[in-house]
Amino acid sequence: MPIAGLTGGLSWAALIVIVPLVGALLTGLWPRAGGWVALVVALLTLGTTLGGALHVWWQGPEIHALGGWEAPLGIALVLDGLAAFMLLLTSVVGLFVTLYALGYVGRQERSGRFWVLWLWLWAAMNALYLSGDVFNLYVTLELVVLASVALVALASGGPALVASMRYLLLSLLGSLAYLMGVALLYGAYGALDLITLAEQVTPGHLLMMVAALMTVGLMAKTALFPLHGWLAPGHGSAPAAASAILSALVVKVSFYLMLRLWLTLFPDLATPALGVLMGGLGGAAVIWGGIMAMAADRLKPFVAYSTVAQVGYLALFFPFMLAVPGGWRAVVFFAAAHACAKATVFMAAGTLQRAAGHDRMSELADVMRGRPISSFAMGIAGAGLVGLPFTGGFIAKWLLVETAIAGDVWPWAVVVVVGGLLAGAYVFRLLGPAFLAGRGSPGRPIAGIMEWSTLGMALVSIALGFAGAASLQLLDATVTGPGGL
Repeated sequence: MPIAGLTGGLSWAALIVIVPLVGALLTGLWPRAGGWVALVVALLTLGTTLGGALHVWWQGPEIHALGGWEAPLGIALVLDGLAAFMLLLTSVVGLFVTLYALGYVGRQERSGRFWVLWLWLWAAMNALYLSGDVFNLYVTLELVVLASVALVALASGGPALVASMRYLLLSLLGSLAYLMGVALLYGAYGALDLITLAEQVTPGHLLMMVAALMTVGLMAKTALFPLHGWLAPGHGSAPAAASAILSALVVKVSFYLMLRLWLTLFPDLATPALGVLMGGLGGAAVIWGGIMAMAADRLKPFVAYSTVAQVGYLALFFPFMLAVPGGWRAVVFFAAAHACAKATVFMAAGTLQRAAGHDRMSELADVMRGRPISSFAMGIAGAGLVGLPFTGGFIAKWLLVETAIAGDVWPWAVVVVVGGLLAGAYVFRLLGPAFLAGRGSPGRPIAGIMEWSTLGMALVSIALGFAGAASLQLLDATVTGPGGL
């Protein structure tokens, strides 16, 4: 993929990182106005991200050399189709989560901390999507983890602290594995820039070791089965606004990095056996997560285990990148559909939990009937998770099945269908009681913006279903290695 140009001045890529970073600093200085600062920052970040995506659409990928120093001496920000797509996803979900958090966090004692951590996390995610060398990817990944762990720990009580510590420790092990791979690459090739490395690396035992270390480390951060043990406690214990961020966006960061490395550095190492192994782990995650979601009796653990199941589909990019040129794009679009639906579900779950004063699923029917906006939004998101028509989830699963059949790897199409049936079962278990006869009760008063922002996020998951062709066209402008697929 040719690069449109190299810039040393201020560019869209730099602005996309600078805006949320400045916002984090401002919310730290004026914590009482943190919510409104965050809202302005969310709007500005969405604007700059749209500008960057349009630049890629019309002019192609761009490399921005920070300070005018080109790689390998300087640090490069690479804005291509894949990065632009993930940045757009983060900005859209981030805007609605920010609106929701205005009502959810309000003027609580720790609200200032939440806004600083959220905007810091947003800046770190944007920087990671744009980073052009393996070491800066490590640095930004660690910033993402530290901010995420702190968001989990904002919830009061021992379970939240235990969950955040478990999340931190497992993430650090994954980071060490990734960093060992970086050290091996630098020792062998004397370079860290992804494009430079892609031109130099050759298949061999060293590169296989690097790929294994980095992939396993990132699997732990993505919570891919069987390294998923931290996800349900972590996401289930965090405040609802933080859970939406973690489940919708943060787990996609390490998936993005894994995909970027295999498209750029390791495409020649991809073998059918590896595709079967990783696809099998993904299929096991789909089944295991679905079963655990069916067995959960509380709302937030239920939603968290469904994330374990949905993350399993992301591993299908391994067999798909071998079976069909560009087959990985279907998995990236699924990641976007899942992010929109899962953010909606966690936001609705937080609203219902606050209104009811608990999250026991067997006792939520009255509140669900009394809060039709939140319940309707959760129903739309549930339809997206199942893959029903008129949602982004339907288009995403259609693309997955189509790719599997086109590449003659139809067993993965069976996995997608079975996972959809399981999702239908646990979504019906959640929503079914709300349709039974009975009186509805709105429960405790909540801020109206929490419900309306949740509904807005649900409508985005429907709108995504009409953006499939444009999304795939944007992803075509992705920079890969000489042997990239």
